[in-house]
Parts: sequence; structure tokens; C-alpha cells
Amino acid sequence: MPKATYWIRRSKRHLTLATGAIAITCLAYAATPPPDVRHRLSMATAYAGLIFLAGSLWIGPWNVLRRRPNPVSFDLRRDVGIWTGILAILHTIVGLTVHLRGRMWMYFFKRLHPLRIQDGEFGFANFVGLGAAVVLLMLLVISNDISMRSMGIRQWKSLQRWAYVACALTVVHGIAYQLIDKRQLPWVFAFAALTLAILVMQALGYLRITRSTG
Repeated sequence: MPKATYWIRRSKRHLTLATGAIAITCLAYAATPPPDVRHRLSMATAYAGLIFLAGSLWIGPWNVLRRRPNPVSFDLRRDVGIWTGILAILHTIVGLTVHLRGRMWMYFFKRLHPLRIQDGEFGFANFVGLGAAVVLLMLLVISNDISMRSMGIRQWKSLQRWAYVACALTVVHGIAYQLIDKRQLPWVFAFAALTLAILVMQALGYLRITRSTG
């Protein structure tokens, strides 16, 4: 494929993904009760990011189940992952302004002098969420051909597998905030459905691989 055609195709895909991300964010924002704009944006970017994370982790198993090639890296999965990372970072930035109104450090520390870590359910949820954001940021930074060539396929792929760690941390963070904020049942069901969808698809893909190699 000519290079110009390749980049035109990827640009169109990114435009489609950006449109989808904005649409999902707007729908989730509209579904979140007013009037707190920051809370609504935090919820909207959280659920949009979780949908994109589920999509990025669905693509590989879906190829396996359809007996299609599932290469180490291909553009669709990488591009969905890029928008997952963007949404996660946006959620982190907005989310750190919701409860404490700009005092971001208090999400992690009760006081600075003397230093005292924010413990309990609230602190746990925030540290786990920060861990997920850091991993997703790392994956976002290396989601390009330059990183893949400089690291080599094996090292690059081993780092990309941290997506599963990010997913696990995201789920734990999400469960904690369902409890902290006492979320309404529709949001709980949506979160549970997306989490279950990820687990089921990953399990089906794993079973197909083990059966085909066994």
C-alpha cells in the first residue's frame, strides 16, 4: 500500500474514533445528573474510556475466534488503544478536580507537613486509578512504529501486555468509586456489563488458543 494511502486511511480511522469518543462522552455526560459539570465530565470520560478499553481488548480475541490473523501489532487495535489512553488521561485530569476542588494532592495525601498518606477506601481508589493512568500513559507513548522498531518486537510486545494490568487496575478503581459515590444502579449495571464483556471475550479467546495448540 502506498504510504500516502496508508496515512489517509489511518487519519480517517482516527477521525471516526475521535467522533465516537466525543459522541459517547456527550451521551454519558447527558445521562449524568446535573448540575456539577466537573462530576459529569469525570463520569463521561470514565465510561467512554472504559468502552474504548473494552474494545481494544476485544479485537485480539475476536480475531482468534474468527480464525483470522492476530499479529503482534496492527493498526486498528493500536488506534483504539491510543484513544483509550487519551480518554483515560482526560478522565484523570478532570477527576482530580471533582471532590476536593483543585486540591489535587489531597487525593493522595491527608497532609504534607508532616506527610500523611490518604488511606481508607478513598485513598485506595485514587492510588489504584493513578496506577492505571500511568500504565495507560506509558502505552500511549509507545503506541507508534518508532518505539516498536527501537525496542524490538519482543520488548515492545511485553510492554504492551501491561494493558491487562491497566485493565485490572481500572476495574478495581471503578468498583471502589461505585461504592464511594454510591452510584445509581444503571451506572453499576453498565460498569458490570463492560467488565464482564472484557472477561468473557478474553476467556473465549484463551480457550480457542489452548484448544488449537493442545
